[in-house]
Formats: sequence, structure tokens, C-alpha cells
Amino acid sequence: MTADISIIVPVFNEEENIKPLVAEITAAFASLDRDYEIVLVDDASNDGTWAEIQKSHEVNPRVRGLRHTRNAGQSAALWTGFQATSSPIIATLDGDLQNDPADLVRLIAELRDADLICGVRTKRNDSWLRRVSSKVARHARKLALRVDYCDTGCALRVFRRKTLAGLFPFNGLHRFMPILVDAGGWRVKEVPINHRARVAGVSKYGVWNRLWRGVFDLFAIAWYQRRRVGSQPYIDTDEELKTRTHPEYARAA
Repeated sequence: MTADISIIVPVFNEEENIKPLVAEITAAFASLDRDYEIVLVDDASNDGTWAEIQKSHEVNPRVRGLRHTRNAGQSAALWTGFQATSSPIIATLDGDLQNDPADLVRLIAELRDADLICGVRTKRNDSWLRRVSSKVARHARKLALRVDYCDTGCALRVFRRKTLAGLFPFNGLHRFMPILVDAGGWRVKEVPINHRARVAGVSKYGVWNRLWRGVFDLFAIAWYQRRRVGSQPYIDTDEELKTRTHPEYARAA
């Protein structure tokens, strides 16, 4: 039976966070009268993460575990989760407990007004260097892509599965997903969320291991956006003008 909501969580060496994460998600969704599953995608951890996922599955049948045979990165783990589920609504968050699972229920309610709801960490519990680097990255995205989103690095999101149409897997997809979904003609909305300090494990990202990859990805996405072929209005011999799905056509009409 297909769940209404798939909560996909990429994890890598988060042994200490699995049990409390599942407990928090379960508590947050207790008040929501909808069927859901928790899909933990282990990106080839080399600690006890997979064992903890298996224990959680034994205790809670809503928990599913997927495991990469080699480390492939956060975007690959998310894509594995997308491919392995079929629910009409998808939620994502980090596995380090810095995202508050309680925010997911609030974001799900916001889907009445949009197709993709993105969390915005208005009060970030990160180092000043990471906060500054995020501001610089936002400015660069705005200049290169001519679109502005506050916090594309925030993993806490809720969206309709149909927004994945037209997306493709690449290392960095998780950072550019709001921009690509917006360019596909879907409605994207940003909502402030809670952000907490990490209490267990260590961060897998630093400023320097993201800088050059981020710059390279930015140029690649800018090229793709300029060359992208969107939905085109057309006339069918048997019907009237087809629905204009892209915002540009809606504005031109």
C-alpha cells in the first residue's frame, strides 16, 4: 500500500541521531491523520548507522531503510529515496537533528497554496563563516540565475511528487531544486522554520569543500536554464489551445 507522505532522510555516519530522529518524526506526525513512511537512506556509512536503522525498522514498521553500497553524496541519497517511493507528497530533512521534524506538519499544510514548500532558517545555529558563505552564495545565484531564494541549502522541504517531472539527478541537485522546480512552472513558497544546534555527530560539510563545486554547479545551471526547453503552447486539430503551463505563457496571455 502506498503511503500518502514519504519522509526521505539522507544520512551518513549519524549513528547517534537515528533513534531520536525517528522518535521526533513519529511524535510530530501523531496528530496528522494521514498515512506516512520514514525512509532513511544510508549513504554507505562506516559507523553503526545502518544497524540503528535496522533496529528502528524492527520497532516501527513505518521506518524503511535503504543503503548505498558506496558513498555517493546527499543528492544521490535523495534521488534514491525519490526512486524508491511512490507517494504523492514527499518531505525531506537532514538527519543531524538540526531540522525540527515538527515543522514538516506545518509545511504540509502550506501545500494548499504551492507545489514546493521550502524551509528558511531565519535564525541559523551555524558558525559565522557558514552564514556569511551562504549569503555570498545567495548573491551569486541571484546574479547568475536571475532568481532569488533565501535558503536553497535548507534540506527541510515538502513538495508534490509531480514537481520532480523534468528534474534530473546530479551531484548538487539538493541545492538547486527550488530554482529548477520554479523554472519548470511550479509554484514555490518559502516558509520560516526552526533551526537547532547539532548535538551529536559531526558536520559533513565545510565552506571550502563546497565552494568550488558550488561555483561550477552555478555556471552549469545557468547554462541549462538558458538552454532549457519548457512546455510550449500548441494547437491540436481536435481541441482548443492547450493549457499554458509555464509562468511565461501565463504572463503573456
